[in-house]
Amino acid sequence: MRLCLPMVLGALSLAGCARAPSMPPLTQPAPSGVDAKGAEDGDAPLVFKVKRYPGGEPYDLASDKGSVVLLDVWATWCEPCKDALPFYENLQREYASKGLKVYALNIDEDSRAIPAFLKEVKVGLPILLDENAQVAERTLKVRGMPTTYFIDRRGVVRHVHEGFNEEFLTKYQSELEALLAEPAP
Repeated sequence: MRLCLPMVLGALSLAGCARAPSMPPLTQPAPSGVDAKGAEDGDAPLVFKVKRYPGGEPYDLASDKGSVVLLDVWATWCEPCKDALPFYENLQREYASKGLKVYALNIDEDSRAIPAFLKEVKVGLPILLDENAQVAERTLKVRGMPTTYFIDRRGVVRHVHEGFNEEFLTKYQSELEALLAEPAP
């Protein structure tokens, strides 16, 4: 499995996963006024608000209640993310009519790196901006890059996948199909 772990206590890197010098550490405290709530209490819906890229319009996960959401946390410096995002875009095309929405939550400190990444990887997924990685760290408890969350129609996180490997695509499809088969609330 290709997995890019964040720096926790020192300099740690895995092959193919370089850490950009401008990337904020995933271990710093979130600034005051963070508008996010974790879903650590079992069946509580995941709650967070971020901005959309490139225009900065607000995005609230609650607006997608009734849909199944695939939320991929990624960064421009993460090599496995370059493989994952096109697969998730294909899943979006295949399952959109059944209620799947796919978002790519970027944790880069400087969003100016995003256009070059998207041009190279050639994906058109909706991009969300997680300024200072506050949602990734505080709400989602991300430990590695990329990390993908499958969120059911009620807004509850049902599956979490750390890293990315094409061999798991069949498993991801099965999990998503099961979530899509569940009735809307």
